[in-house]
Amino acid sequence: MSDRVLDDPEFDVQSLRVIKAIADEGSITAAAAALGYSQPALSQQMKRLERRLGVPMIERVGRSVRLTEAGRVLARHAPAVTTALDAAAGELAELRGLRAGRVRLVGFPSASPTVVPRLLTDLAAHHPGVTITYVEAEPPEAVEAVREDRADIALTFSYPGDRDDPHGSSASGLAVRAIGTDELLAVLPTGHPAADGGRIDMSALSDENWIAGCPRCRGHLLELCGRAGFVPRISFETDNFVAVEGLVAQGIGVATLPRMAVESFPRLPGVLTVALPIAEARTIHVVTAHGAERVPAVRTTLAALTRVLA
Repeated sequence: MSDRVLDDPEFDVQSLRVIKAIADEGSITAAAAALGYSQPALSQQMKRLERRLGVPMIERVGRSVRLTEAGRVLARHAPAVTTALDAAAGELAELRGLRAGRVRLVGFPSASPTVVPRLLTDLAAHHPGVTITYVEAEPPEAVEAVREDRADIALTFSYPGDRDDPHGSSASGLAVRAIGTDELLAVLPTGHPAADGGRIDMSALSDENWIAGCPRCRGHLLELCGRAGFVPRISFETDNFVAVEGLVAQGIGVATLPRMAVESFPRLPGVLTVALPIAEARTIHVVTAHGAERVPAVRTTLAALTRVLA
């Protein structure tokens, strides 16, 4: 890289957004579509950037293009820079008395019919100028979306003792905050003898056939049963919440589901739920870039999420 780039980096935030879009989308055409530009306009912007910096940002490989080393450097720093600039713009807007903004939220599936509608209702009542866009994703993908500047806030969860906790090393450099819990329930057929009292201990279900969920949920079930001193006999696997209840109702097996998942649809006939010990509840987190809360719309949304999950 030339001394000119090091001494006089003449690029603006929009150039960083363009470079990041090319890195994310894999082509100039796809990046232009994602940003709402025409392909020729974006190509011209890249040429002007290269002339200013004195170093190529993209190179042709066969019939496609890819970022050069210099382009990859800018793409790597783009999320931190754009977040900081958005924060500054947000603080200035707040000083001018503006209360508007767009927040990109990504969240786990059982939050979609439970947390997200309540969040949108809360914001509409108290902060109608804040607009939310929402994409559904499991926690590891949601954390990655924040890291790659495809989302401002990730709504995620973790289980006690989770070996694949997405808030560990994979969230390094991001801000992670716990904002609530979600009770874990045993899903049993009506009349099951273990449903006599209040909370149920997992050891009472050691002789049952089990219905497991997605690979990550299956891993959690194995750890949960391991702490209770047994290995579950898994007879069926599905990540469809309704299918889980249907299988339980037909006596195929028993299962565990978070309360949010159970509350996301009407309970099927022939099924009952019993709470597991509170220590087995999953923790709900929000993940953002460091400093993102300085953006008023992001701060407002984080506060609303905390209220909704209280």
